[in-house]
Formats: sequence, C-alpha cells, structure tokens
Amino acid sequence: MTVPPTEKHSRAEGIVLWIAIALVAAYVGAGGIAKLAGVPYVHSSFPKLGLPPWFGYFIGVCEVLGPIGLLIRPLRALAALGIAIIMIGATYYHSVHTPVFQAIPAAVLTILCGFLFVRSRSDILKL
Repeated sequence: MTVPPTEKHSRAEGIVLWIAIALVAAYVGAGGIAKLAGVPYVHSSFPKLGLPPWFGYFIGVCEVLGPIGLLIRPLRALAALGIAIIMIGATYYHSVHTPVFQAIPAAVLTILCGFLFVRSRSDILKL
C-alpha cells in the first residue's frame, strides 16, 4: 500500500523542482548567450576537440533554447535531456583539457538535468 503524497510534500517537491530549473536555466542560458555573442574564451574549447567554429554557435543556440524548454512543462524532460547531453560533453572537455575541478559545475548540471528528466518524464509532449 502506498501513501499518497501530502500537499506539503508535493509543495516541497515543486519548490525543489523550480530551484533546479532556475539553477540550470541561469547557468546554461548565460553560457549560451556568451557563445552566441562570440566571446572567445567560451569558443576556445571547440577547436581543441576537433570541432568546427560554427559548432560553438550551434551549442549556444541549444543552450539558449534549452532553458526556455525547461519552462514549458510538456518540453521540460526533453530539454533537460538535451542539456544533459551537452553537459556530459562539457564534463569530458573539462576533465581532459583543464584542471579536473573545472568539470564540477558541468557534472552538477548533468545531475540536476537527470533529476529534472526523471521528475518530468511523464509529461513528455502532453500538449
């Protein structure tokens, strides 16, 4: 027998969900804006990985649209999954090409996106 969640428990879960969304959206969105603005530092990683210069702008578009998707309930799980894939790449890059501690933010964002995906997967494309 399962006990239905109390209103307080559901409210607490909702607060945690929105905190995770806010953290991911702010951090990833800011990175996306920097990539679209052509900030050289944020584009320096792509040539090291053998990727063409345009790929940084593509990731920038994804990093701007992903947080918008997090705010739209039917798209939230897919947006979280897409951002997680980008963050796995960022974790790899920072683990291999920079001091390993610089991979921590991307790893944390990957975990938060995993939480958002699991928590939101039942709403996928329910328009």
